[in-house]
Amino acid sequence: MHAAMSGTFPQFPLPPRLEFPDNLIMDFDRSIKIAPSILAADFADFGREIEAVEAEGADWVHVDVMDGHFVPNLSFGPQMVQAVRKHVRTVMDVHLMIAPVDPYIDAFAQAGADILTVHLEAGPHTHRTLQAVRGAGMKSGLALNPGTPVEAAAPLLDLCDLVCVMTVNPGFGGQEFIETQLGQIRQLRAMIGDRDIHVEVDGGVDPRTAGRVADAGADVLVAGSSVFKGGTAAKPAAYGENIRALREAADKSQGD
Repeated sequence: MHAAMSGTFPQFPLPPRLEFPDNLIMDFDRSIKIAPSILAADFADFGREIEAVEAEGADWVHVDVMDGHFVPNLSFGPQMVQAVRKHVRTVMDVHLMIAPVDPYIDAFAQAGADILTVHLEAGPHTHRTLQAVRGAGMKSGLALNPGTPVEAAAPLLDLCDLVCVMTVNPGFGGQEFIETQLGQIRQLRAMIGDRDIHVEVDGGVDPRTAGRVADAGADVLVAGSSVFKGGTAAKPAAYGENIRALREAADKSQGD
């Protein structure tokens, strides 16, 4: 019997399903999207932090979920996602760095995730997992660790709305950008061709690297410390300056 159905995983009540307008996610386009990771925000003030970065120009809000098992860090689960969902007016992009994934898909759907990204490395049946994500009413994302060749994603692309190339090893914010991943981004973008699949980059994105990942083919840039540095929810002007610096670097590269 499949493990997710065997009853061996801990069970917890699903949060009440949150109701949001249909078609919250914009029609597909490859314009640059800046997705601040709230892992770098003030944990004691998530609601105002999210409202502040959106007001200052964020396109999406990125939520990193970590289990202390698949990655060596703990963050938060479906209950926290549900709690912050009411503050998100753009797109909630939830990145699961957990294993297993399947027992928790419905919980994150109920909590209000718009996009649910799972790691290729998190289990042996990623095809089924991506089907389940879409079946739960969310956009499906696939994340690839730095040690995973992008060719491994090829059989799964038609089940993906987004592919995330990790440009650091997952688990902690503030790490240095892994230069060799630029080639992986280029290769992935070529594999995708004209399919409506976003290329997301997560890790070490700042004004020095934003243009380079955009030039390689990325259109969604996850950034944590490089967005939240220098500001607070009460004084968010620095957030806007940081977001504009990332966007300008990326847009300039796309226009070259």
